[in-house]
Amino acid sequence: MTFGIDSATTHPVEAPTPWRRGRKALMYVAVLAGVAAIIFVVLWFMQRSMIYFPDTSEVPPAEDALLGGEDIVLHTSDGYELEAWFAPPAPEADDRQTAVLMGPGNAGNRENRAGIAQHFQEQGFAMLLLEHRGYSTNPGSPTEEGLIRDGFAAVDALEAQGYQPDQTIYFGESIGSGVVAALIAERPPAVVVLRSPFTELADVGRHHYPWLPVRTVLCDNFPVIDQVRETEVPVTVIRAAEDSVIPAQLSAQVAQAAPNLVEEHIIDQADHNDPVMFGPDIAEAVTRAADAAQD
Repeated sequence: MTFGIDSATTHPVEAPTPWRRGRKALMYVAVLAGVAAIIFVVLWFMQRSMIYFPDTSEVPPAEDALLGGEDIVLHTSDGYELEAWFAPPAPEADDRQTAVLMGPGNAGNRENRAGIAQHFQEQGFAMLLLEHRGYSTNPGSPTEEGLIRDGFAAVDALEAQGYQPDQTIYFGESIGSGVVAALIAERPPAVVVLRSPFTELADVGRHHYPWLPVRTVLCDNFPVIDQVRETEVPVTVIRAAEDSVIPAQLSAQVAQAAPNLVEEHIIDQADHNDPVMFGPDIAEAVTRAADAAQD
């Protein structure tokens, strides 16, 4: 008779061989690679919904939003017909014989920019408020190439209104700065004003998504700093000191890169979408840029 330990025969546990350990490691690597591939594919197809936020609601007629406003149609080089607004200077203002082409940011639609457009009119500027493809009721979907085509169509529309590029100020806010910067080389304006510009879109993406391979995945880039660096067109940069959307240091780098910088206008204690960034202070900075370009 035995006590305590079972008398049945026991077998030693076989230690894993290097081959088995290697196979398990390869399985882990394969799983991680598969997950990474899925994430890459999802980001590839979803990225533009993370960049552009168009308001697709209808907007009122231009005459209801702007003094002397006129609904016009932009004709793009790839066949789109896009609605936009044109308006002359305010009746009580001194006509500067200059138009502002406004490239809006990536959210909302042209109705949201009516207020700042009125400030430009009050400064004596005619105004073309660009509405990109995919925004409001315009056809298509926003992409870098598409938005730049829309910008060139807006330049053509201003020429039809009697304003040549050298009688035009390109004003781009946020992603709109990427649009107007792309126009400079082929259709140089009198002056370009960039509100909350970025160096390139990948830098903004890395700021907001530091754990993603942004540069590898990104389809649209808008290399603003390269385009600004290569132009002699007078440039003004406006930035919010506390910008939580486009880091202020990126806008500062754009200003530093401009060979012919008119002004770097910093709005203290302001964030990207604060009302002051759409107010008369912005229009006054554009006016200073226009005056400096004429000196």
